[in-house]
Amino acid sequence: MESTEVRSLPHPCPDKTRADLEWDRLLAALADRAASEAGKRIARDLPFASTHEGVLVALGEVKEAVDLDRTAEPLPAPDVPWVEAALDRARIGATLANEELRAVGRCLAEAGRLRRFLAARKARVPLLFRACSTDPGLDALEREVSSSFDPDGTLSDRASPRLAELRGERRNLRDRLVRKLDEIMRKHADILQDTYYTERDGRYVLPVRADAHERFPGIVHATSGSGATLFVEPRVVVDMGNRLKMVEALVQHEEELVYAALSAKIGGEIDSVAAAVFALAHADVRAASARLAKDLRFTFPEVPEADSVGAIRLVGARHPLLALDGVSVVPSDLGITAGHAMIVSGPNAGGKTVALKTLGLAALCVRAGLPVPADEGSRVDVFEVVLTDVGDDQSLHKNLSTFSAHVQNLAHILGDTRPGALVLLDELAGGTDPREGEALASAVLDSLCARGGTVATTTHYEGLKALALADPRFENASVGFDIATMSPTFRLSMGIPGASSALAVARRFGIPGTVLERAERFLSREAVRFEDMVAKLQAERNALEVARTSAEREAEIARDKQRALDEELTRLRAEERRYVTEAGRELVESIRKARQDLRDAQARLRAKPTAEDLRAAARAIDAVAQKTSTFGELEPTGRDEGLSRGTVAPAEIRVGTRVYVPRLRAEADVVEVLAGGQLRVAAGPLKLTTNIAEVRAADGGSSEKTRAGGGKKRVDLDAAADPDVPIQTSENTVDLRGLRAHEAVGMAEQFLDRSVGAGRRVAFLIHGHGKGALRDAVRDAMRQSPYVSRLRPGEPREGGDGVTVVWLRA
Repeated sequence: MESTEVRSLPHPCPDKTRADLEWDRLLAALADRAASEAGKRIARDLPFASTHEGVLVALGEVKEAVDLDRTAEPLPAPDVPWVEAALDRARIGATLANEELRAVGRCLAEAGRLRRFLAARKARVPLLFRACSTDPGLDALEREVSSSFDPDGTLSDRASPRLAELRGERRNLRDRLVRKLDEIMRKHADILQDTYYTERDGRYVLPVRADAHERFPGIVHATSGSGATLFVEPRVVVDMGNRLKMVEALVQHEEELVYAALSAKIGGEIDSVAAAVFALAHADVRAASARLAKDLRFTFPEVPEADSVGAIRLVGARHPLLALDGVSVVPSDLGITAGHAMIVSGPNAGGKTVALKTLGLAALCVRAGLPVPADEGSRVDVFEVVLTDVGDDQSLHKNLSTFSAHVQNLAHILGDTRPGALVLLDELAGGTDPREGEALASAVLDSLCARGGTVATTTHYEGLKALALADPRFENASVGFDIATMSPTFRLSMGIPGASSALAVARRFGIPGTVLERAERFLSREAVRFEDMVAKLQAERNALEVARTSAEREAEIARDKQRALDEELTRLRAEERRYVTEAGRELVESIRKARQDLRDAQARLRAKPTAEDLRAAARAIDAVAQKTSTFGELEPTGRDEGLSRGTVAPAEIRVGTRVYVPRLRAEADVVEVLAGGQLRVAAGPLKLTTNIAEVRAADGGSSEKTRAGGGKKRVDLDAAADPDVPIQTSENTVDLRGLRAHEAVGMAEQFLDRSVGAGRRVAFLIHGHGKGALRDAVRDAMRQSPYVSRLRPGEPREGGDGVTVVWLRA
């Protein structure tokens, strides 16, 4: 297998670059957002990644910290004590003091909490989990250190059994001694200056009057400032005091042994402890980076693979140090590729140098694992080095003029430029003869691009501005100048050169008009034409910018309308699904009711039917027939049986002809031949309208007696029908569902007109339930209709409130 060698990257920030770009100011802002002293120290000298993989890992860690912050779960970064010196002492076997041991214990406790926090979110923050993982075995050491101290910081009796024993003996001795002193004070109150005891050099003494000390046996340890009081240790407590001193010495010795033991245990795990302390500091820096990114609106750029070097493209770039100073920064788009140069021109104080520094800071941010001061969609390659010549390096001590120092810097930059180098030059070859300076600047840019550098420079030289018109390696960029307000716009535009506007700036700052008029006369014709050309280009660019802004605004309006239409379509689809669901439920309920009605009718007919039973059965059959003929979903197909029968010639069909109706799956008699090939047939009490093409020949002819018998049965049923108990059939029913209100009302009126002409007494108007708008419109119209004598909602067996039953005028 071939081994992939990881190429180490050089340090990207020489001292001059660090000073020119004010890199330390950005790091100071990062350190201000760190919580611990260790985190602040790392942030002030934030290391640059030495490999391309290291850059991606560092950026990934900060992105994970940013994501945690966005979900209100910020990366833990407590203000832990600085323990580097204590760890160095523990490494060589020294005994740590009380404060040092407690500080190490605090760090171990916080490291354990950090480890558990990241372990619980390992899938979301794999890079931080790997970078800040600590040895779980340190938890036992942390518990031992923490349990050895009381909340007030003193060494606890739990630190060792011997310490607890000695401290107990010391308390007992002291209590006995104090009780003895109380007894002596009561006995010799007349010769004591006051009733209290105190300590002198670790001995317990009483305040005895100087004129009575001979009557008080004991050892004098001190006198008061006035000499009127002697501090005497009573002789009867001397032995007790001696024992107390011995026990206190033993306690102190045992405490030192405990400190030494804890220090030795820390020293035995010193590498793991140091790694835990570093993990805390590392997490602190990453959390500070997330806070800096939030405060300055940094984003994460695209960072290409290692084989792609030398390209940088910033969208909406902003100089971060100006933002830190509270300046309202105008964002600009910047971009250069390897072997090319961006030539920035325009008026002084217009933001040319700011653009250069923004490019350099973005490149350094990526190498340090920080997001960049730009918007989403930016791209920054991993640059090996950032070389700058920004500012005035004049030095009297080194006998260097401004131009000499500039040329010396250019010499070093030319020597260090290679692919992967970002070169930033402010006022290239300025400060000397314009013609020679312009020639030198052109040659330097040509050489830097030939060496593979990624170059950006500012200039006022017209020759450099014109260079981009003939050589594709160079691209003009300019900072704008608003002639109306006589002030720079600070917005950088790619593709066109900028006018220096020196005379306009001079006019703004008070140079007399007569002087400026003379200056204009001294300008060469070429310079005037060039300035005019630049002004026209800038005007066209501004017009295009206005047009682009207008187009973007119109596109946004169109997108808003499209979103509104999509939302309306979604709403209508949801309403349609809801309607279909409701209609389905109605159909299922109708089928259930129809089946029950047929069962009831069948049960009545099996017994000895009365006239009322016959009417009820007829009503049930008509209702079921209406449902199966009107509702397409419930229509019986019966196609296979109908296809096996022969067709009937239209000439053979007349009133009384027996035919087979596939929709009914039964034979029926023709009761009326209508125009347009329509027939009205009757199968028992059930009547419906069909067409000649649908019916088929009956199996055999029926006798007139049979037909007459059938007809008599129908006549009997019809005669027995009671208008107050209406029977619903296909002939007296119209379905208005799915129509608009005015369409439904019009169809209902036409249907009633035909029904009156046919001599019907009752009509059924099916409008469904829905939201009730169609129902209300139909009923309002029927109340005013000249055809209607009265109306009511349908009964449950008739369709409920989804049907309106109307009685027609005779």
